[in-house]
Amino acid sequence: MNDIKQIITDSAKKVLEIESIEINNAQKFIDENFADIIIKLSECSGRIILSGMGKSGHIAGKIASTLSSTGSPAFFMHPGEASHGDLGMITHDDIVIFLSNSGESDEIYNLIPSIKRIGASIVAITSNEKSEIAKYADHHISSKVSTEACPLGLAPTASSALMLAIGDAIAISLLQLKGFTAEDFLKSHPGGALGKNKFIKIKEVMRSVNEVPVVNPGDSLKQTIKLITEKKVGYAVVADKLKYLGIFTDGDLRRSILQEASISDEISKWMSTNPFFINEHNLATSAAELMEKNKISSLVVVDNRDNLVGVINFQDLLINKVI
Repeated sequence: MNDIKQIITDSAKKVLEIESIEINNAQKFIDENFADIIIKLSECSGRIILSGMGKSGHIAGKIASTLSSTGSPAFFMHPGEASHGDLGMITHDDIVIFLSNSGESDEIYNLIPSIKRIGASIVAITSNEKSEIAKYADHHISSKVSTEACPLGLAPTASSALMLAIGDAIAISLLQLKGFTAEDFLKSHPGGALGKNKFIKIKEVMRSVNEVPVVNPGDSLKQTIKLITEKKVGYAVVADKLKYLGIFTDGDLRRSILQEASISDEISKWMSTNPFFINEHNLATSAAELMEKNKISSLVVVDNRDNLVGVINFQDLLINKVI
């Protein structure tokens, strides 16, 4: 590596080092006050409104987007537009989060009296707890850093990274407090491919009862093998009126032959009586995890009443790009 490239890589690494240190140090700001703010946000009956000027405004917009996609309705309000009519978007049920590194932004400070009159709560995220914006907010979260990654100490770098991280901490804390699920996430991402197949449920990719060999416990080994051959799969489910009793796989067939089984034997004699099963409403990814954990390739699928509804195997997961 030549000298120029070395200077570039060293500089980039230094930026990442400084920002990671500042974010890690900010854990001291996550205290009971932060928890109180999260609880208040979770109880908000209106919307969460983010606002900021300049770089802080860009960060505020991203935080609003993250909140909305994780179960907490939010939007960004430009402070300049707010004083020209956009304040009408705010109601007394809302909570406004202002982002300002210095805490002295005139565009934001001038909005506080109007928001107070509306009755909305204010949360300030600033680096100065004694600033005017922090002073008049109902709650304050510190975003103070000891140094910026910019060698001139001018461009907001570490401070912007910390604000973004605090926003993520707020969003994820709210997500967990509200019990937001993977299925909820999918509802707000219908047009995206972001982990889409990870939210497929087992009932969407399983093989139904009509597609798999199902035999009665009194059926013979010969009948079972014949049905497995016709269905072109490597197993048969043993059930009595859709109440599953066991499963007969290729492995069970090999074991029965080694023990000199008769083709007239009832299948209940040779079936595995403790098959792994899973509910049809579970995510398909959970089936993959169960298969991997137990070194198996198929699972019996049941409904909420434990009735047999189908089978899911490793190939089904591959075909549907779940794994």
